[in-house]
This record gives sequence, structure tokens and C-alpha cells, in this order.
Amino acid sequence: MNKRNTTAKESMLKNIRQALLVKQDHPHKDFEETPLYKDAEDSLDVTFARELTEAGGNFVYCDGEIAVIESLILLAEKLKINKIHAWEPGVQQLLQQYGFPIYTNEHHFEDTDASITACEVLVARNGSVLVSNVDLAGRRLSIYPPVHIVIAKASQLVIDIRHGLKRLSNRYGAQLPSMISLITGPSRTADIQKELVLGAHGPKELYVFLLEDRF
Repeated sequence: MNKRNTTAKESMLKNIRQALLVKQDHPHKDFEETPLYKDAEDSLDVTFARELTEAGGNFVYCDGEIAVIESLILLAEKLKINKIHAWEPGVQQLLQQYGFPIYTNEHHFEDTDASITACEVLVARNGSVLVSNVDLAGRRLSIYPPVHIVIAKASQLVIDIRHGLKRLSNRYGAQLPSMISLITGPSRTADIQKELVLGAHGPKELYVFLLEDRF
């Protein structure tokens, strides 16, 4: 054993312990609210739409339920998708009352073209969708199909991740979901020869339909 290295390590650990014992206030506790961020003057929906698009996602604003259905029909025709799965009761109710065809169980899931899910919150600053395994969609509908469509409400928009986690804490208390995940754009990787590949570990395309419910 190298005595010199051990001594240096012990010295470092000692400094860390001393630092932990001295509680200090956050030097920049209002940092997130400062105008340093480019979204400081934009509304949450504008910020989210911009960041989602920059991350490779697609944003669709819907001023009502009819607009959601019309946009889904156009998207299905454009992408030529037929087998669409939606397992959450709230999403099923919205789609079925207008006769939009979906699979409500695992039938043909291995051949699915797309999934439609809800979400917990939308994080504007990152253009991210926060999902959990509480709903029946679980993990599979958000990662297996090549196209993932999220139907979210404008009231689910929050500015930052910590605000989203606070909403989850208020909603579930001590019974937080065992899986909480952030989705930022379509799945991607550049592990192979540094070339960007979409859909490597999840959906190749992500669409967020924002249903207006604030007015």
C-alpha cells in the first residue's frame, strides 16, 4: 500500500467531512429565477415548444379535444400508422368518445406502430416529458413503439425539474412511483462511430399534443 497516497486520501476525506459539518446557505438560491435563462420572458408553453423542438421532438398545440382528434388523424395518415396502443383510462376515454381507433390492451403489441400516453408533468426549461409507472402504460408504452405520442394538458407545465418533482411529491406523498423518468426528444445514441442514430433505445419520434385547459 502506498503510504503517500493513503495520506492524501485521508486528508481529502477529512476536508470533505469538515465541509459537510459546516452548513452554509446556497450562495445563489435564486439562480433559477434570474434572467440569465433565455426563457425568462417567454411563457411556459412557448419555452416548452422551443426546447422540445430543439431536442428533436414535435409539438402540437390543441385548443380543444376536437383539435386533438383532428391532429391525431392527420398524423396517422402522414406516418401511415394503424396499430396504435393506449392503455390509460383517461386517454382511452378521450379517444373513444370520438371514435378514434386504438388498441386498449396488449393485443398486437409486438407489431405496434405507435403509442399514446399521458404524463405527469411537462418541464418547460428542458422540453422534457416526465412520466412514471403509476399509470397503466407503465414503462413499455413510452419506450417500445417507434412513435410515442403524449397527450398533456397545459396546466401540467412547470418551469423546471424540481418543480415537477415537487408536484409528484404533493400528489403521491411518501408513496412516490418506483419509476420516474424524463423523456427529452426521441431516443438517440452516438455510441457507434460517433454517428447520431435515432430510435436506438426507444421511440424514433416523439410528439407532444398540448391540450389547452387554462381558459
